[in-house]
Amino acid sequence: MRSVSPDVVSPDDVSPHRDRRSAWEALLASLEQDAVRETGTAWSEPAGLGPVPRELVGRASRLLAAQRDRIQALEADRRSTAEHLGALRAVDATREPRGSVYLDASA
Repeated sequence: MRSVSPDVVSPDDVSPHRDRRSAWEALLASLEQDAVRETGTAWSEPAGLGPVPRELVGRASRLLAAQRDRIQALEADRRSTAEHLGALRAVDATREPRGSVYLDASA
């Protein structure tokens, strides 16, 4: 029996690796496009991709960092919007009602 080095890929392993890499590249490209869009899209976790190929780990890590940055920006926008809404509600609460305050339905 012949010993094979872990770095040597047999011809039978090349095609599945290439297919897995292509699938991961397509997924990462889609996620990268979504990361720069202003509108969100529905996403569900893909099945059957297997682990990220070693040569794509850096790309996936950069995408993850970009997604985290976007989440932080969206959270800051959400907080700012909540503060503005709170200020508007406070202004509305100080206004005196105009017109009837109650309706006498028993008369």
